Amino acid sequence: MSKVFFTDMRARPDRNLLNKVEGLLERMKIGKMVKKNDLVAIKLHFGELGNCAFLRPVFLRTIVETVKSVGAQPFLTDTNTLYKGSRSNAVSHLSTAMYNGFDYTCVGCPVIIADGLRGTNSVKVKVPGEALKEVSIAREIAEADSMIVVTHFKLHELSGFGGALKNIGMGGASRDGKLVQHSTVAPQVNIEKCKGCKVCFDYCPSQAISLKEKKATVEGRTCIGCGECIAICPEGAIEIQWTDDADLFQKKMVEHAYGVLQGKKKTIFLNFIIDVSPACDCYPCNDAPIVRDVGILASFDPVSIDAASADLVNAEESLPGTVIKRVSKGGQDKFRAVYPSIDWNVQLDHAEKLGLGERKYMLVKV
Repeated sequence: MSKVFFTDMRARPDRNLLNKVEGLLERMKIGKMVKKNDLVAIKLHFGELGNCAFLRPVFLRTIVETVKSVGAQPFLTDTNTLYKGSRSNAVSHLSTAMYNGFDYTCVGCPVIIADGLRGTNSVKVKVPGEALKEVSIAREIAEADSMIVVTHFKLHELSGFGGALKNIGMGGASRDGKLVQHSTVAPQVNIEKCKGCKVCFDYCPSQAISLKEKKATVEGRTCIGCGECIAICPEGAIEIQWTDDADLFQKKMVEHAYGVLQGKKKTIFLNFIIDVSPACDCYPCNDAPIVRDVGILASFDPVSIDAASADLVNAEESLPGTVIKRVSKGGQDKFRAVYPSIDWNVQLDHAEKLGLGERKYMLVKV
């Protein structure tokens, strides 16, 4: 049974929340897990412009300083988004990260976008998946010596919740890996939005886009599924074709998480159950949190830490004035209250089946 270390949000002058984060990392014996001169990827979500639910940079500063204290070289990292937003390429992504407070002067280490300028810098990794046998992982994450996964635990419209597994499964994939998770067919063109500008022509590596009746069209048999046209279209006219159901999406996501963890000895996972918003930090806004701030968890097991986080959220009573209109009492499923058609257990069960961890855990209060 995996141990999941937990600290609540209570603090005092001689033991504030930053001290508590340090204490969790000490319990994880970071000095043995991270070696001197290791290049340590600290994987997080920098938050979309306009979103305010992402983790505070001071938490990351504390983690960075702890990593530096054992002689390693940390860097903060995330991957470019598949959709067109403020993080769809490395330039705007870095600008967004700095705007949200994640720059060297604040966090004390470099910020590196793990899949390169346009989300195509990747490596292929073999996986024993049910849906996939090979996944596309961001190169700088794959090549890092060690990894600390720092997750803002919240709800998600496709997986019920977004925890450690989603942080590395979706967040550790390159653009084509993200597209594979969302769809099994080529992107489609919304002809009402398309202006026929041909910008996408220059960025399609397989020349799968042509103009018909002054509108772009994607040839499915030629398309390699890189998703670059989705991000590059100035009109937002090229869209994902949502062909997969939520269960298959979650399985693909977990199989990418498996690929991310290959080659890593031990990875430390930290889940922050604070500002538990009803949607992903990828949105340019954040709605009111559905439960109170619960605490911070740490584990070597991504399945256990997500299972524990889900249980802790479900043990709470929902807050008034949120998307949960009728009070959801302690013990009731908060994720199903917001997304009734999503079975979030799928990601945990599939991850356990792949050997990424176990759902049973021992919660140890620190």
